[in-house]
Amino acid sequence: MMEEDKWECMRIRRGDFERIRSVLEKADADQPMTAREILELLDEHGEEFDSAHRVATVLGRQAQTGAVEVIRDQPYRYRFLDGHN
Repeated sequence: MMEEDKWECMRIRRGDFERIRSVLEKADADQPMTAREILELLDEHGEEFDSAHRVATVLGRQAQTGAVEVIRDQPYRYRFLDGHN
């Protein structure tokens, strides 16, 4: 992957994460949620995502930075560590 492609990919992911976080803040979601529940909430707020898998991928990558906690249960649940859900 070329260096500029890598940065473009990171910027897109960061944008996806901000869209997810913004919707969860607006919805005042205070409990951990599954990727499918988050996808449904995004859809209700007019934000399009390809799939629950895409939501899980974005949040899983953010978990590596400490912004999101992945609760490894069946199914996985996601909690934002800044107090929103």
